[in-house]
Amino acid sequence: METGVAIWGVFLVFSLIFLYFLPSFVAFCRKKQNGCAIFILNFFLGWTFVGWVVALVWAFTNDN
Repeated sequence: METGVAIWGVFLVFSLIFLYFLPSFVAFCRKKQNGCAIFILNFFLGWTFVGWVVALVWAFTNDN
């Protein structure tokens, strides 16, 4: 039973990390010119939710 709880705990941690860095993943998959800047914004301000939303919107906008 303890092994199952540990597996779910690891799954939860990786899922939360993926969701936190979702804007960065989107930016790198879309090959954004400012992908590194989006990652930095996401890394330092993603926890504020406003920074996370800004990074996500920035990742989905089209480059000129």
